[in-house]
Amino acid sequence: MFNENLKIIRKAKGYTQEELAIKIHVVRQTISKWEKGLSVPDADMLSKLADVLEINVSELLGSEIKEETNKNEVAEQLAKVSEQLALKNRRHKRIWKVIGFILLAVIVINMLLVVFGTVTYSGSGNEKDTNITTIEEKF
Repeated sequence: MFNENLKIIRKAKGYTQEELAIKIHVVRQTISKWEKGLSVPDADMLSKLADVLEINVSELLGSEIKEETNKNEVAEQLAKVSEQLALKNRRHKRIWKVIGFILLAVIVINMLLVVFGTVTYSGSGNEKDTNITTIEEKF
């Protein structure tokens, strides 16, 4: 939606991420995050972006807004996009946490198996047999 529109319009206007970032006074990474859908600009920045790209804010957001001058509508739409992005990020974090815990559990179990396997192996050597033979030879 917004991220795809921004990338298409930026390229159509012939701007690099760096050039666009300089024009709206942000760093290049900010433009990259917007285009990847990792974050969204606030209403003021969205307005600056539309001015620099010489388009309407509604074109950037990917839907038609009847009253372009009504900033509340833009803010509401931006809030919805931001909320969707936050939900997506929470899901990704949850998935990575589960994967991390599973890997940690596998590593801990393997280490325990190695430790207990080593203790069992070293404790079952031929030392007892040698001691018994020595005692029998003395009698």
